[in-house]
Amino acid sequence: MNASLDRLRLARTEGVGPVTYRRLIAQFVTAEAAIAALPELARAGGRPNPPAIPTRRDAAREVEKLHKLGGRMVFSGDDDYPPMMALLPDPPPVLSVLGDFAALRGRAVGVVGARNASANGQRMAEALGTDLAAQGLVVVSGLARGIDAAAHRGALHVGFTVAAVAGGLDQPYPPEHAGLQAQIAERGAVLTEAPFGTAPQSRHFPRRNRIIAGLSLGLIVVEAALRSGSLITARLAQEANREIFAVPGSPLDPRCRGSNDLIRQGAHLIESADDVLANLPDDPRRMGLARSPLFARDTGQGFAQHQLAWEAPSAPDIDISRVQAELASLLSPSPTDVDALIRQSAFPAAAVMAALMQLELGLIVEFLPGNRVCRIA
Repeated sequence: MNASLDRLRLARTEGVGPVTYRRLIAQFVTAEAAIAALPELARAGGRPNPPAIPTRRDAAREVEKLHKLGGRMVFSGDDDYPPMMALLPDPPPVLSVLGDFAALRGRAVGVVGARNASANGQRMAEALGTDLAAQGLVVVSGLARGIDAAAHRGALHVGFTVAAVAGGLDQPYPPEHAGLQAQIAERGAVLTEAPFGTAPQSRHFPRRNRIIAGLSLGLIVVEAALRSGSLITARLAQEANREIFAVPGSPLDPRCRGSNDLIRQGAHLIESADDVLANLPDDPRRMGLARSPLFARDTGQGFAQHQLAWEAPSAPDIDISRVQAELASLLSPSPTDVDALIRQSAFPAAAVMAALMQLELGLIVEFLPGNRVCRIA
């Protein structure tokens, strides 16, 4: 029990994101040992005071509140952890789940789109949800207004659906979807990586989007404006080697410019669930079809190729403070690809990862979904 509480404490520690959590566990083996090392690591990252670390009593209180709601937690590495999520390079360390864990292990398709969706867009999303669920697929979406809600409702007619939410499981958002969230928990699952009691904020939604992408073999976009959250989800899905699908829309409707652009740049054009089924792989470990500036990514070694450096402690002959200074000069509030940063810094990958971990604990930088890092403004 204490081991699980310590893993939760580490995941909830200020400045510890999914990437740093994974590296700490790789380096110190247990969460308890990693927690003991945090104050010194934070000081090395330039932070004068130790990070706020929840006590075991704090962690136990969160677990108890979740249990009273009918949910439970699952940690990366556990048998119940969603297998598709485990394939991500930066899977959430802990997920809080309401509902049936079996829904998190089924073949799934994500459906996302505009909140201010048209009547036709919502009808299409609901039809796709129904038809995909009727074929035994789990429909994954984000419980938002518009396309998300329509896809969930369509799936609930005949099968299972999963909702990834940005806040705590006790904070349904939007509030009018509290009843829909309860239905999904009964006929599928609702999950989040946010702590219990967390009110959804805009900065939480990219992590919610990563969960939608990570759970799905493919992602369908129905009505998305340019620079919308749906396109962020599509980018995260493509980076995870998931197939990208888009429903074509009127070129006169600004809500369709992003989804039409996906098709222009290589996403599968779909008009029915049959089009999705014809192009949905059994395994995501082959590249999707989207090849475009929108989805431009590094094609060199890639984050997975840095696995040994990522798991190993930093190189002993390098002054990590010098690496930190170099990285701090290269980084800005705009997200930067970690692989590109490793190349630009000219330091070994192990030293860069060690320095980034300390800088995150020092609240200087933040790791973002999709193998990116930025300097905290």
